[in-house]
Amino acid sequence: MPSYPSSPEVAIVGAGPAGLIAAEVLGRAGVSVTVYDQMPSVGRKLLMAGRGGLNLTHSEEFERFITRYAEAAPQLRPPIEAFRPEDLRVWCEGLGQETFVGSSGRVFPKAFKASPLLRAWLSRLEGLGVRFALRHRWQGFDDGSLAFTDAAGEPVRVKPDATILALGGGSWPRLGSDGTWVDLLARRGVAVSPLRPANMGFTYPWSEVMRSRFEGEPLKRIALAFEGRIVKGEAIVTADGIEGGAVYALSARLRDAIGERGSALLHIDLRPDLPKDALAKRLSAPRKGQSASTFLRKSAGLSPVGIALLREASPALPVEPDSLARLIKAVPLRLTGTKSLERAISSAGGVPFTELDEHLMLRRLPGIFVAGEMLDWEAPTGGYLLQASFATGIAAAKGVLSRLGIPDAALTESLSSATRQT
Repeated sequence: MPSYPSSPEVAIVGAGPAGLIAAEVLGRAGVSVTVYDQMPSVGRKLLMAGRGGLNLTHSEEFERFITRYAEAAPQLRPPIEAFRPEDLRVWCEGLGQETFVGSSGRVFPKAFKASPLLRAWLSRLEGLGVRFALRHRWQGFDDGSLAFTDAAGEPVRVKPDATILALGGGSWPRLGSDGTWVDLLARRGVAVSPLRPANMGFTYPWSEVMRSRFEGEPLKRIALAFEGRIVKGEAIVTADGIEGGAVYALSARLRDAIGERGSALLHIDLRPDLPKDALAKRLSAPRKGQSASTFLRKSAGLSPVGIALLREASPALPVEPDSLARLIKAVPLRLTGTKSLERAISSAGGVPFTELDEHLMLRRLPGIFVAGEMLDWEAPTGGYLLQASFATGIAAAKGVLSRLGIPDAALTESLSSATRQT
């Protein structure tokens, strides 16, 4: 580890992936680092994400990968190019957590959860001398210092040589990312785009039959279509709407359409594997006294929840085979509201890149850097969220080292060690 005559002091506010990877890079460079977080333990949102299988990143070709960040792709390209998905896998394996590529191209640790990775990571950070000040809520700036209140409500003031803010967005506030930093930065003249739900579900007024019988039921092997984009996958019927992976992939477009026009007309293909004409031919078979539900189950291969969805859209189902096939291939669902930010997987909005220099430092607040979901970007689920959080955390740490005048050789060593260590 490189050493310097006097070790600079850096504060990191937020103990999620962006903050922790920044702490690692700085610790490797010989910087004295303290990570502050309002929660009693670190990485709570990471642990929650790992309950269903920790999706670290995605294995798709890089040029396609970077398009997942839509309008923010040009700004996120440099940090993600500097810490690519393959680098994240090597880093993970350096912590003793082997990874694998799933059938969808998503990358997971073989343990399939976050807790082993987080334990190994915290052990590494401890070895680098990184300190943690938990139950410290950031209250803003006070005469050039960072102001916190500790667990007892007592004020704490620190004046580091540089600061990285990695406080997350506004989703899942009970895990720590409650978005209270928005007002704190706004008071200092920093523009912040409003936080909005991302990768969220949508509300729909189901009938009592649909709600009581099919809440929690998955719609499997479907395709969703909106404004020319088609996504295959699954969705889940909730008590007040619809959510799930295929919905999340379209959620940004659906959300924006609802915001602009008051509603968004989503179409659901219940048999995306079967062309309409082939489906119509099946539906031309004699019913032989079968009920409509039995006929649709046997002839069209629909599940009970799929049949119920058809009836929601058209209580009097078409009798003519071609019309019925057309409905099955494009069940209309007019969405008029989004699930709340608190229930979203992630959030959109945050600090615009125009407020930052090329090192992710706030132009209005020199020495203050921003990383992770605080930045104004969004991406679908599939590993893209964590990848950008890690990459911007490293980029902010690189910016700090540059500002502190730490030589490029030490900077390069800190990054390469982070990915090569075994």
